[in-house]
Amino acid sequence: MDSITDLGNDVFEIDTRMAGYTGITAGYLIRSDRPCLVETGAGNSAPVVRDALAAAGVGPADLATVVVTHIHLDHAGGVGDIAEMFPNAEIVVHEKGARHLADPSRLMRSARMVWGDALDTLFGDLKPTDAVRIRAVEDIGEVDLGGGRRLESHYSPGHAKHHVGLLDSLTGDLYVGDAARVYIPETADLRPATPPPDFDLDTALASLERFRALRPSRLLFSHFGPVEPVDETLDRSVEELRLWVELVAEAHDQRLDLDHAVAMVHERTAGRYHAFTPDADPRAAEKVEIISSARNNVAGIMHALDER
Repeated sequence: MDSITDLGNDVFEIDTRMAGYTGITAGYLIRSDRPCLVETGAGNSAPVVRDALAAAGVGPADLATVVVTHIHLDHAGGVGDIAEMFPNAEIVVHEKGARHLADPSRLMRSARMVWGDALDTLFGDLKPTDAVRIRAVEDIGEVDLGGGRRLESHYSPGHAKHHVGLLDSLTGDLYVGDAARVYIPETADLRPATPPPDFDLDTALASLERFRALRPSRLLFSHFGPVEPVDETLDRSVEELRLWVELVAEAHDQRLDLDHAVAMVHERTAGRYHAFTPDADPRAAEKVEIISSARNNVAGIMHALDER
């Protein structure tokens, strides 16, 4: 199966083959006058991304910019490797994430605590990037794609404090990272992405309204792929968030521990997702648990409730 798909208007979806799976994390090439890669995928995906760029005619000297929506390892874990492979590329990230790309040691320690030995299989290492190559953007920023085309960066926390959405001025495509949740293309399921420690419901909902106000033509999910019914999808994202927070709040009020809260939420939500129906491909459910695990989602919401 090819790792790169033409989405039109010089936009290409790259399946980063995270942990050997297809359809988990997407990077996107904008093959404009100044070629740009949105999302690198994990560190162990860097060779796949490099080869996909080469197949699209983008060699080591050609890539102008790498932009990440946020610094979680499934989105930005390959930044250091890609920076080495494409030495002319500027690395663009929100200002709250920039220092972690220059010195990933703290981020990697935290990830190791969460994932344990599975970190090596799922993500690999995030290598440091020379700070002089990193450009930090504030709440609103811009990336020059050449020929008058640009990516507009819009701060969109709620999933992570260093999260941005990226709007293509030519196409209206909005790269949503994890701020609009997780989309499963095989089943058209939309699932929450609420891991600790940054999840906040009100902030996440405000970011979704910010996305809606941009009036994008299409949503490009990092997990996974393009979705065109924009308002309907954003409505579903709001519904998913509110439902999961309501259920976890019920468990929280009952003083259930994490394991029992996860079991309750899984039981009450499993029927919403085609990936968990008996006739679904079992690999779909396996992928869902990697990119939108009930345990991580519940833990993030529990953390937010505790903070309040």
